[in-house]
Amino acid sequence: MSEEVPVGRLVSVIVAVLAAALLISLAGLVVLGATGGDAAIGTTLTHIIEAVLARREVPATALYVFPTKALAQNQAGFLARLSLASVTACVYDGDTPRQDRAWIRRTANVIITNPDMCHYGILPNHSKWARFLAGLSLVAIDELHTLRGIFGSHVAHVMRRLRRIAAHYRADPVFVATS
Repeated sequence: MSEEVPVGRLVSVIVAVLAAALLISLAGLVVLGATGGDAAIGTTLTHIIEAVLARREVPATALYVFPTKALAQNQAGFLARLSLASVTACVYDGDTPRQDRAWIRRTANVIITNPDMCHYGILPNHSKWARFLAGLSLVAIDELHTLRGIFGSHVAHVMRRLRRIAAHYRADPVFVATS
C-alpha cells in the first residue's frame, strides 16, 4: 500500500526543483529537467519563470518547442490563464492563419511552436524574424523523451541551425529541455 504525499510537501519539492533549475538556467548553463506524473507542470513553469525574468538590453524573447501541436495549444492555454502582463505568447504552427503571422513576428515575445514549423516557417525566413531572434534568450524543448530516432535527429539539426541563426543576430540563448 503506497502512502499518499501531503500536497504541501509536494509543492515544496516542486518549488525547490524549480528554483534549482531556474538558478542553473539564469547562470547560462543548459538545464534538463525530468519529472513524472502530476509534477510535470513544474517543467513548464521553469520555462515561464525563465522567460519572465530574462533581462537584456534587447527585449528578451523565448521559443517553446513542443513535439505536437496539441501540446503547444495546451501550454498556450496555460500561459493565457496566467495573465502575465510582460508575456505576449502566441502559437505559431501550421494552423496559424497567414494573416496573423506578420503580427506574431512583430509582437510576440514568446513563440510556442513545434520542430517542423521551426524548420519550415521560422528558420528559412529568419530575416522576417530578426527582432525576435535578436532577443532570443531561451529555447525550451519539452517532452525530450519523444525526440528519438529519425525525428530526434531532425530536431537536433533544427536546434543547431537555430543556434547558428540566433548567433547571426548576436543572441546566445539558453537551451532548457524537459521530459
